Amino acid sequence: MTSLHLRLAQHGDAPAIAALMERAIADLQRDFLDPGQIAASRSVMGLDTQLIDDGSYVLVLDGETLAGCGGWSNRATLYGGNHSKALRDPRRLDPRKDPARIRAMFTSPDYVRRGIGRMVLDWCESAARDAGFDRAELMATLAGQPLYAACGYQPIERIEAPPVNGAAVPLIRMGKPL
Repeated sequence: MTSLHLRLAQHGDAPAIAALMERAIADLQRDFLDPGQIAASRSVMGLDTQLIDDGSYVLVLDGETLAGCGGWSNRATLYGGNHSKALRDPRRLDPRKDPARIRAMFTSPDYVRRGIGRMVLDWCESAARDAGFDRAELMATLAGQPLYAACGYQPIERIEAPPVNGAAVPLIRMGKPL
């Protein structure tokens, strides 16, 4: 019997989070992207430690095993990790007019289809509502889009991340009223 639980991420968790993200990018995108696009994904996906600093990033643990992670933000950055500086905007959002951001959600390939993503989304949406936001947006990968659609997120626009070595990564900006 598993006992999945959430806890706030700490900076000491960063290596485990990065390893989970790498596995998720490599394994879970395979049915949606070609190898060049998967490699290019790494330039726009990853951990943004600002989320840990802000206390808005959670881990889903199965005992001591990291099963998933994700967070929300009241900052303007919609997606991207520490290494994708061009995508980052630390400006604070105004909950009266801006949507909260759902960010950096990843599930271990060993834990797909077990409710990890829904656990993280529920926590993020509740925390964003508590902070005064009435809408949330996220940038979905093609692999993540079915989960977000099942949770009520609607497509806003389809984009491609800037190409890396000629490979562009398709993404879908999605939103939902909270």
